[in-house]
Amino acid sequence: MSDLIANIVGSAAAVCSVTSFAPQALKIWKERDASSVSLRTYSLTVTCFALWVVYGVMTQAWPVTVANSCALVMASWVLVMKWRFRDGDPEA
Repeated sequence: MSDLIANIVGSAAAVCSVTSFAPQALKIWKERDASSVSLRTYSLTVTCFALWVVYGVMTQAWPVTVANSCALVMASWVLVMKWRFRDGDPEA
């Protein structure tokens, strides 16, 4: 029973991590403005998720690896948009 509870908590944490980036990422994409995003903070966040992925692989903790890989993609997307939209809306 404790494994089931741990998996439920881990799954909830993974969903929260991934979805926490969605509103900001969508807002930046729609407005083509990332001025409210801290480059330092998102750089640190991306680094943290990358390290969690490495840790998950090293310890063969696949739920940790998968959840943090998804969060890494979302946070990296925000970081890329911060760089891309740093001077306003670029022509596609």
